Amino acid sequence: MGAIEQKTVKLANGETFGYREREGIGEKILLVHGNMTSSKHWDLVMENIDPSFHLIAVDMRGFGESSYHEKFYSIQELADDIKLFVDELDLSDFCLVGWSTGGAVGMQFAADNPGYCNKLILLASASTRGYPIFDTDESGQQDFSKRLTSFDQVMADKTRTIPITQAYKSKDKDMLRMIWDYAIYHDNRPEEDRYQEYLEDMMTQRNYPEILHALNTFNISEKNNGLKDGTGEVNNINIPVLVLAGEKDLVITEQMTGEILEDLGDKASFIQLKGCGHSALVDDLPQLLEAITTFVKTQEEQYQ
Repeated sequence: MGAIEQKTVKLANGETFGYREREGIGEKILLVHGNMTSSKHWDLVMENIDPSFHLIAVDMRGFGESSYHEKFYSIQELADDIKLFVDELDLSDFCLVGWSTGGAVGMQFAADNPGYCNKLILLASASTRGYPIFDTDESGQQDFSKRLTSFDQVMADKTRTIPITQAYKSKDKDMLRMIWDYAIYHDNRPEEDRYQEYLEDMMTQRNYPEILHALNTFNISEKNNGLKDGTGEVNNINIPVLVLAGEKDLVITEQMTGEILEDLGDKASFIQLKGCGHSALVDDLPQLLEAITTFVKTQEEQYQ
């Protein structure tokens, strides 16, 4: 198995992106992380998946080793960054794997750039209709009748934006760990040294409010998502898509996964990851790797 190397590349928009690469002679896979993570959180996949795969895990703008010179406010901008990134690496004919927020970015990228990725895997992905951010009532519970509508409202959110942004600023790893123990690692946790590395990595994020706003306003479906009409760009995704959803995911609801499957139609296949929450990488890595590997290799054989 090839070594995992940390690298950087300068993009045409002036940002410098960090990424991890494990070279291989087989299928190319681009790994796109989610919110509160970076390419670091793909380490278990990169260390254990089929050694023939050529893996590239990117840090999106404002995460990990990547710069954050210009703020973004949409998933579209993050997808545009990925286009610049793969152009710099002269990367094409690859499988894109997007986890959580990375799934939304992957869908937008695939819709915008036919001929680049030949298959798409959505792992615990935000919906084609976005990830709604709701206001909270006096008790701190979500008020599903009051969806936030602007970036200013997201910035003023007292239950997510303000405390988590403060935790980043004060390097409060205990608070971040509490959040992840509840929402992500509620059944299984990484071994302690690795978990500490993840927590250190989380604190590199510089765009938490922007990510929430981008997810809240994302909608490539043909439907109104309660905030805005969809763009219909989901119809431009004309490659095989594998949708993977954890049976016990507390972050992505069954409704969100159902929306993806409805909007993609017969282009998508679905596997429920048994016993898994939002991080199948920790909950059941062998089950996740089998699903990814089977899909990539089956689709590759069909292209040959």
